[in-house]
Amino acid sequence: MTSTGAGAGPVIDLHTHSSVSDGTQTPDELVAAAAAAGVDVLAITDHDTVAGWDEAADAARRHGISLVRGIEISCAWRYSSIHLLGYLTDPDDLPLTHELARARDSRSTRLERMVELMAADGIPLTYAEVESQVAPGATAGRPHIADALIANGTIRHRDEAFREWLGDDSPYYVGHYAPDPVRAVELVRAAGGVPVIAHPFTRTRSGGLDDALVERMSAAGLVGLEAYHRDHGRAEVERATALADRLGLVLTGSSDYHGAGKRNRLAENTTTPEVLEAIEAASSGVTQVVRA
Repeated sequence: MTSTGAGAGPVIDLHTHSSVSDGTQTPDELVAAAAAAGVDVLAITDHDTVAGWDEAADAARRHGISLVRGIEISCAWRYSSIHLLGYLTDPDDLPLTHELARARDSRSTRLERMVELMAADGIPLTYAEVESQVAPGATAGRPHIADALIANGTIRHRDEAFREWLGDDSPYYVGHYAPDPVRAVELVRAAGGVPVIAHPFTRTRSGGLDDALVERMSAAGLVGLEAYHRDHGRAEVERATALADRLGLVLTGSSDYHGAGKRNRLAENTTTPEVLEAIEAASSGVTQVVRA
């Protein structure tokens, strides 16, 4: 396990997903799994939605762990996908709410088109099969296509689907609406939240995030970089650390846990208490950490 800090202390995992987006556990089950894994502070960060917050908060109180309510916003820049974590935002902020709704609607229509392209090329799949994998009210995404292919016996794991058919460079890839990352930072800040770039230098997505864009996002109110993530090697951590030092950003570490949907394990990367304190201090306080 890699961590942003050393020594004993609370176990803080600031990036996980439930079945409200593309995880395989309900918010309640996610929190229970985190408690069983020894996590002291958990963030729920479903894609483009806060629909799992209330259930997760109730579960956190029952299981005796603290909860950071967040979202993961899908952004687009120069044909690259960039993900922004927004912690402690006001769930009733209209500009951010409208932007998230627009992104969710666009995701659904793009999945239909992707399934059409795949089926036309002989891949055994229907959109009805994909819909059956999406929980009511959940944010639909490519992992649900993968889950449908697992369910019908075509593949064994989501990784196979993304390697063969669902990657950004796949002939079946169809884009969807996503905000500019600088605009997303501004929206999160205006909603009282704290923006942190998720896995900024991941090697599993096409394109790349350059330092100039991070600088622009920092000028707009970016607070941190998720440096410690399984998609980052030593070079990516060193790059994130150098940028954070230069721009005055915090560094977080997280699992990006999806239940059975990915091989990531809870708390395989963690965040220090000092960084969590900095995140709380940077928020407006409208939405606070649910304390154990």
